[in-house]
Amino acid sequence: MEAKLQKWGNSLGIRIPSNILKTLNIKTNDILNIELDDDKIVISVPQKKKISLEERFKKYNGENLAKNFSWDESVGKEIW
Repeated sequence: MEAKLQKWGNSLGIRIPSNILKTLNIKTNDILNIELDDDKIVISVPQKKKISLEERFKKYNGENLAKNFSWDESVGKEIW
């Protein structure tokens, strides 16, 4: 497939056809890897690192909102 290199602000850019974007589940503002391989430009979707819940909590340093949680009384359509 060929694509035309066009002026885009102070840069140059190409448009990626929507069928390719849909197939790879790429959306606006997603991060892509761009590499040079000999005389080729390779654009790829980076592999997302899976982070466990335990790892996420290690990075969290905010307040514990659960300690102030209350079920309160049922009201309106919550009452069975």
